[in-house]
Amino acid sequence: MKKFNIRKVLDGLKEQASSSASSGQSGTQENNLMQETLQSENFQLCKTVRHGFPYQPSSMAHDPVQKILAIGTQSGALRLFGRPGVECYCQHESGAAVISLQFLINEGALVSALADDSVHLWNLRQKRPAILHSLKFNRERITFVHLPFQSKWLYIGTEKGNIHIVNVESFTLSGYVIMWNKAIELSSKAHPGPVVHISDNPMDEGKLIIGYESGIVVLWDLKSKKADYRYTYDEAIHSVAWHHEGKQFICSHSDGTLTIWNIKGQGKPFQTITPHGKQPKDGKKPEPCKPILKVEYKTTRLGDPFMILSGGLSYDTVGRRPCLTVMHGKSTAVLEMDYPIVDFLTLCETPYPNDFQEPYAVVVLLEKDLVVIDLAQNGYPIFENPYPLTIHESPVTCCEYYADCPVDLIPALYTVGSRQKRQGYSKKEWPISGGNWGLGTQSYPEIIITGHADGTVKFWDASAIMLQVLYKLKTAKVFEKSRNNKEEKQNTEIVDEDPFAIQIMAWCPESRILCVAGVSANLIIYRFSKQEITTEVVQLLEVRLQYEVNDMESPPEGGGGGDRGGGGDRDLPTPGTASPSPQTTGPPTHPSTSSNSSDGVRDNVACLKVRSTPLKQSPGYQVELVVQLVWVSGEPPQQITSLALNSSYGLIVFGNSNGLAVVDYLQKTVLLNLGTVELYGHNDPYQRQPRSPRKTRQPSGGNGLCDINEGSASEDRCKSPTSAKMSRKLSLPTELKPDLDHRDNSFSRSRSSSVTSIDKEAREAITSFHFCETFARKGDSTITPCLYVGTSLGTVLAMALNLPPAGEQRLLQPVIVLPSGTLGRLKGSILRMAFLDNTGTFLPPAFELWYEPNAVGADSEERDKARKRRPVSVSPSTSQELQESQYAVVCSEKQAKVIALPSQNCIFKHSITETSFVLRADVVQMNIGNCVACFCANGHIMTLSLPGLRPLLDVNYLPLTDMRIARTFCFTNLGQAMYLTSPTEIQRITYSQETCENLQEMLGELFTPVETPEAPNRGFFKGLFGGGATSLDREELFGETQAGKASRGLAQHIPGPQGLEGMKGAASGVVADLARARIALDERGQKLGELDERTAAMLASADSFGKHAHDMMLKCKDKKWYQF
Repeated sequence: MKKFNIRKVLDGLKEQASSSASSGQSGTQENNLMQETLQSENFQLCKTVRHGFPYQPSSMAHDPVQKILAIGTQSGALRLFGRPGVECYCQHESGAAVISLQFLINEGALVSALADDSVHLWNLRQKRPAILHSLKFNRERITFVHLPFQSKWLYIGTEKGNIHIVNVESFTLSGYVIMWNKAIELSSKAHPGPVVHISDNPMDEGKLIIGYESGIVVLWDLKSKKADYRYTYDEAIHSVAWHHEGKQFICSHSDGTLTIWNIKGQGKPFQTITPHGKQPKDGKKPEPCKPILKVEYKTTRLGDPFMILSGGLSYDTVGRRPCLTVMHGKSTAVLEMDYPIVDFLTLCETPYPNDFQEPYAVVVLLEKDLVVIDLAQNGYPIFENPYPLTIHESPVTCCEYYADCPVDLIPALYTVGSRQKRQGYSKKEWPISGGNWGLGTQSYPEIIITGHADGTVKFWDASAIMLQVLYKLKTAKVFEKSRNNKEEKQNTEIVDEDPFAIQIMAWCPESRILCVAGVSANLIIYRFSKQEITTEVVQLLEVRLQYEVNDMESPPEGGGGGDRGGGGDRDLPTPGTASPSPQTTGPPTHPSTSSNSSDGVRDNVACLKVRSTPLKQSPGYQVELVVQLVWVSGEPPQQITSLALNSSYGLIVFGNSNGLAVVDYLQKTVLLNLGTVELYGHNDPYQRQPRSPRKTRQPSGGNGLCDINEGSASEDRCKSPTSAKMSRKLSLPTELKPDLDHRDNSFSRSRSSSVTSIDKEAREAITSFHFCETFARKGDSTITPCLYVGTSLGTVLAMALNLPPAGEQRLLQPVIVLPSGTLGRLKGSILRMAFLDNTGTFLPPAFELWYEPNAVGADSEERDKARKRRPVSVSPSTSQELQESQYAVVCSEKQAKVIALPSQNCIFKHSITETSFVLRADVVQMNIGNCVACFCANGHIMTLSLPGLRPLLDVNYLPLTDMRIARTFCFTNLGQAMYLTSPTEIQRITYSQETCENLQEMLGELFTPVETPEAPNRGFFKGLFGGGATSLDREELFGETQAGKASRGLAQHIPGPQGLEGMKGAASGVVADLARARIALDERGQKLGELDERTAAMLASADSFGKHAHDMMLKCKDKKWYQF
């Protein structure tokens, strides 16, 4: 007996010590009941993959043999693209802009030059590319980089006009330097400017073309170390390109002209072209045009050459979009682009510069898009881009992430989405087709939903670390287009721009019902259908929600409590509601004083006007109901801050800083309309001050509805970002305006103990909801459908839902909502609620399975059967043997609690953060258990066990640098999470140890062993008389023996983290093994060759020795011994 008691004491001490921050109250008993399966070793945090368009691109390169594309950005990022689904992201540590990229063609390596004057060699023979070598220039600024095909010597041009040469194998500088003064000598009195171009003659590797910004071009002889020819033009040069025969080159200039030069004709250009200039009749120079930033000159074996250029438009084309010009023979095509052109590359059949190029496509890198043009078809159509680069088509305002969805969901969305595709694309396959897919072991479906500033909602297939757009929904079609009537706009709208922007989304994957909340205080409920329908009249509910402590004005149109209660239905008579003080208004009237005059009191006016004409709805998501909050007695509606739906109950609930409303979307009626003041009844714990009505238009909505774009004075009154879903103007993500310390002070005050004067002034907003089947009141013996409500002051309230029987009765009898008391209070806004059964298993909310809403005939009978079945969530045993049957998990900005039901005792409590606040919290299901996942504003990602709330993972991952991350960060099941890392890119991460271990296999291979095409045949006569390509022994010319050592202080060599061994392509996977085997074979062949050469030399030496010995013998044969 004594021994048993000691063990109990020790267990209690152990429990207390294991969670210093968490305090367990009567915890040992519950811990014995539930075995926690998740341990800290089940968690590890790592980035998985980055999707989307590279933000602020600055340079581009293409490997024509491997068929992969590299894009560098202004923040030092590298994005590599192969076939659709093969993508890779790397980052330079310095974060400096990437100014140039050069592939070592078919070698599995890439050279990058940065704006901080460093050059790096990347090894692409592994799944996660890494830097092998770096070289940092100290005295000179890098302006241009060129690596000839099949050469290991890299030319680097500088701002001073000099050219340095680097060995890419050892990343050491050669002593061979081309100095600017030697290159131009007396041809110019002034400095020629930075080097803007370097390339070798396609037919003679010993001749180098050097272009200087001022307009001077030099043909440099590498062997004799002097200039052969110099070409001078009085306009600045932007780029130079060779004809493949090496007898002509073309320059593009700052006045919009192209000059073609013969290499032996020094004086004047052979031809001058102004592609977009008006040619005067009197023979004078054409009018100057905008600079031609780049030109490429590509030849074809059978037809005319292609001249492709960017820029060069005439100055009188004001407002014209950026253009790419394709000149082919006598035809000139001007292709307009949506965004400014950053760079372009012509894709050719051969990697050899001395052969006919045979161009077949042009890759155009724009500021916000990547376009590939088919040169082989008439009209130059573009290829359909298979990469997920349209995330930012309209700025992303919110995201949701769902893992382990129903298996039939992605095919259904793909089927309806495939009908939305544009026509007129090239019929050829996407030309960037290198690399191999990874061997993904994760087979569960994943879906990402993005909401955008223009009101669109996009569904993405995110399974197996890939991303593909499935379906696009335009919610703005429900509303009338504004006629730019500024006076009317100022009267009714509560946002300055993007009135259709999506703010919050709620989705039930099983029933496929979608609900979106917009910034204009509106809700739209959608059902999924495979059939096209035409909706004659869009169903509309108008809801009056007002925060008011005392009635200051008489209620309109009779009926008590009109300021706070009620909902109006435009199209249907409203059934009896169960709100405490219902006020039902008829169709909203729009008197001229309220909607058109700024002096009149606006009342019952919605921010947006729902369309009155019939709406044709394609297969996919179709509008079921629109709910709008209206102006009340001159007060604008507050933006919606929280939203939840339940398909089994047929209910939508939403809340803001004024209160909450429950809507029955089956009966199209408002069930409950409750002001925040009325939440607690007579037991309100907070002293609320009467508030005078405001006559001015409210710039931002209430508590936490702070503008994330402007550092306005209202920011001080904001309470918390609460997942940043309360932001007002969501069009452009920007960085936090005051520093984080200031924002932390204003956001993270405790609401539970002392309430400051600012807290008294601020409103209590509704911040979260959760539908569940649980115990509505303390001590209940049976479970009922419930709605749990969380507020910004940390209160959790319960509401019981009295639902009619399923089937016909559900559509006729009213649903009754009964507030049933407070569950508890936490520090900070409530972010997430969930429920566990008595074994610690997650209890999902009840849901309805999807059925075809527009079915006819036999299908409609199936639909009716489906509607009569109300699915019920997994409910716990109601046996009285167990004291507690369920556990509520509640997480706020500051702490997490586990509360036993129906006793409502707090059994576990954990303080998540004292100095910061939680931005996003989710209760997630892992493979072997459940946990709470949190992302804090100080950058920490944490997981807590359930139900014990033990810290399992705490990683300082990412400091909150801007509100975009806060607004878009979300966790989902099976250890997945995501956020928008830039306005155009989604970053996916995992916190699962299992996924981290399998990640190497899931990632695609960029490098695949491919034979380099054969060099072009010189032909009999060229071989006989010369005239073919002449090679150069660069090793002898640039090596230390002849060129000497480079100046010591010029550049500093920095070995990469992998060292020299990285060159062997040490990576896992079949392709890397093949690469290693190939390297080993090459080395073995080389050694065998050397052995063969040594054997031949020894044989020759032995023959020589034998011959000498024989001659000696013949000479001495007849001599006597004394003659020696």
